[in-house]
Amino acid sequence: MKAYRKIGILLLSILVVIQFVQPTKNLADGLGQNDISEVYTVPQDLHQMLVKKCYDCHSNNTRYPWYFNLQPIGWWLAAHVHEGKEHLNFSEFKNYAPEKARHKLEELLEVTEDRSMPLKAYTMFHANTELTAEDEAAMKTWLTTLGAHHH
Repeated sequence: MKAYRKIGILLLSILVVIQFVQPTKNLADGLGQNDISEVYTVPQDLHQMLVKKCYDCHSNNTRYPWYFNLQPIGWWLAAHVHEGKEHLNFSEFKNYAPEKARHKLEELLEVTEDRSMPLKAYTMFHANTELTAEDEAAMKTWLTTLGAHHH
């Protein structure tokens, strides 16, 4: 019993100590001058949908849930946001070279059509973030008017 108690105390101590090691938050002031809306005309309702359902993982401004402050959950979320921004960052879209921007639009069309985004792990914990049929239709229409297509 003594060994189990020591192990339990050690694990609890580690859990308490790691709470003081918080990940850096992904917080910018507003949309910024490099946002996709500075490159393309994005219909207002579509842009609001993108902000609500995509920007948490794909922009420089994440709305964090309360459990982000619990480690190691916060570390996992921070890594997930970092990875999402590596794939697509709406806040830095103006900095993409034209060919890269076109490719990102095509990828956006693809993930809209195959419904692979937003991730199920995200929509489970964030109410009303799944794309509706109306969201998908608006996204497809907008992207195809910009010239996005499948290869």
